[in-house]
Amino acid sequence: MERSKQKQMNESENEADSAINGHFDGRVKIPGWSAGGAAGTPSTAPSSSVMESWREERTRSLEDNELSLPSIAAAYTTILRGLGEDPQRQGLLKTPWRAATAMQFFTKGYQEKIIDVLNDAIFDEDHDEMVIVKDIDMFSMCEHHLVPIFGRVHIGYLPNKRVLGLSKLARIVEIYSRRLQVQERLTKQIAVAITEALQPAGVGVVVEATHMCMVMRGVQKMNSKTVTSTMLGVFREDPKTRDEFLTLIRS
Repeated sequence: MERSKQKQMNESENEADSAINGHFDGRVKIPGWSAGGAAGTPSTAPSSSVMESWREERTRSLEDNELSLPSIAAAYTTILRGLGEDPQRQGLLKTPWRAATAMQFFTKGYQEKIIDVLNDAIFDEDHDEMVIVKDIDMFSMCEHHLVPIFGRVHIGYLPNKRVLGLSKLARIVEIYSRRLQVQERLTKQIAVAITEALQPAGVGVVVEATHMCMVMRGVQKMNSKTVTSTMLGVFREDPKTRDEFLTLIRS
C-alpha cells in the first residue's frame, strides 16, 4: 500500500515538473546545470521525450477559427449587453465580429508550432561566441484580465556547433507571445525553445514589458515596467558570461 502511494506521489511530481497550465515549464536539464542553479553541479541530459516537447504545441487550426468565430462573436454581443450597450446600434453592429476576429489574431500563437519555424533554419557552424538579438518588439495578452502586454525581448545564446537564423529568434517570440500569457512563463518558454532546438552552451532571455492591467486599472501606474529573465547553462553558471550578456543588451 505504501509502495503504491509513493509511486503515485512520484508520478504527480513528474507531471508537475513537465507542464505549467498545459505548457512545458522549461525545467530542462542541460549538461553542467542543475535545477538549483549551482555552478558545476552535474546533471543528466534531457530525455528525448522532453527534448521533443516543443514539437507538439499547435492547439488550434484555421478550421477551428472558422468554426469558433460565431460563438466568440455571440459572446462579445453578450458582453456588450452586459455593459449596458445596445449591440444593434449602428456603431456596434459589426463590433462582435471585429472583436472576435481580432482576438483570434491576438492569440494566433496557438495555431503555430516552433518546429514549423525552425525546421529549415538550424545550421551547422563552427562559431562559439555569443549571439545576441535585442529589442525584439513583443505584444501579448494578459491571461488574467485579457488586456495587452507589450514591450521588448532580448535574447542571447552561446552556440555549440549550431546556429539559428537570426529572424527565427523573433519568430519564437511571436509564437509564444501571441497566446494568453504571464510574463514569467513567456520568458521561460522562449529560453527553453532555443535550448531544445540548438542545445547551445547557454541561453539568456530578458523581457521588459508594460502591462495594461497595471496601467489602465488596479494601481494605475503609468510608467511601471516589469522585467523578467531566464538564464540557462553557462548564462546561469558563469557570472562573467551573464554580465557580458546583460551589458551588451543595455548598450
